[in-house]
Parts: sequence; C-alpha cells; structure tokens
Amino acid sequence: MRGVEIFFLACGVAFSGALMPGPLLTINIRESLKTGFWAGPKLILGHALLEAMLVLALLFGLGSIIELPLSKGIISILGGMFLFWMAYGMLFKEGKAGLNLQADQELSPSKNTQRMSLVLTGALISLANPYWSLWWATLGLGFLAQAREFGLSGIAFFYSGHIFADFLWYSLISLAVSKGKTYLSPKLYRGIIIVCAIFLFYLSFDFFWHTVKIMGF
Repeated sequence: MRGVEIFFLACGVAFSGALMPGPLLTINIRESLKTGFWAGPKLILGHALLEAMLVLALLFGLGSIIELPLSKGIISILGGMFLFWMAYGMLFKEGKAGLNLQADQELSPSKNTQRMSLVLTGALISLANPYWSLWWATLGLGFLAQAREFGLSGIAFFYSGHIFADFLWYSLISLAVSKGKTYLSPKLYRGIIIVCAIFLFYLSFDFFWHTVKIMGF
C-alpha cells in the first residue's frame, strides 16, 4: 500500500509542475501542430530519460553540486541562450510560414530521424530550464529521500508516478492540438507560433535575470 501512496503522491506533485506553462509545453504545442499526436510522448520520452539519469545522479550526491550558486548561474545562462535561439527561429522562420500540412509531410524527415530528434529535443529543453534542475535539487531531492527509505521499490514507485503524470498531461495536450489543427487557418497557425515564440523570449530573459540575481552582478 505504501508503494501506491508514493506513486500517487509523486503523480500529484508532478502534475503541479506539468500544468505550469514552460518551454517544454510551448515546444510540445509547436511540434504537435507540425507532426501530430506523437510529438508529446516523444518529447516526454527524452524528458523521462534525462530525469532517470538525474535521479541516479542525485542518489550519488549531485544535489549538493546543483545547489551551488555557480552551477545555478551556468545552468540559467546556458538555458536562456538556448531558449532565445529557439524563440528566434520560431518567430522569424516558422512565424512567417503558412500552414501546409501536405508540404510538412513531404519535407519531414524519416520517422526514425524524427523520433530521435524529438526525444533529444525533450531532453535538451528540460536540461536548459534552470527551474527544472532547481526543482529536483530541492523538492525532488526531498521526495526522493523519503522514497529511498523504502528501498529500490520506493524509488521506482516515485519515478514512475512522476513520469506517468508528465506523459498523461503532455499526451492530452498533443491530442487536443493535433486534432484541432484541422480547423486552423494559416493566419491562426502563424499567430499561435508567434505567441509561443514570444513566450520563449520571455522565459529566456527570465533565465538571464535569474543568472544576474544568483551571481550578484
């Protein structure tokens, strides 16, 4: 029974983070418009693989390193640069393009290449977000310590509950967006992409400001 409690506790905590708008959600919306439902699960697969490695690293003491001001500053500045680059591409390339689903399918890479690129994108977007690493270094590490008291099964229940929530939420978003794109006009499509790009710009500058506060510039 305790394992089930850990699972649902982790699931509830993960939902509280997944429901908040962020760079991964923004990219999920963009990719779901372009490639369909499976964009969400593929992005979260990359996110999940990265978190699996992070959980292992935290168990071996990485949490104390992540909490260092220098580490926080480096993560924030690199994350801000990465998001700025993505936002620029969305605003000045995709934001000027029209919605041509047939052309998108013709120009899209092979299924294997597409799958791997979205998995990698999911991992990179998560890694670029300083709030993701800070969450794991604080709340995540605390929950992980509690789960660890019940051995490997407790950690497994915690991780699976956490990832289940992410997969469920982002899959639902992908389903809604991919089904709704049939009714999108080119103008509305461009508008959604532009809004997503502006939001990523905002997040990138927020990460830069976070660096300034941490490093005391």
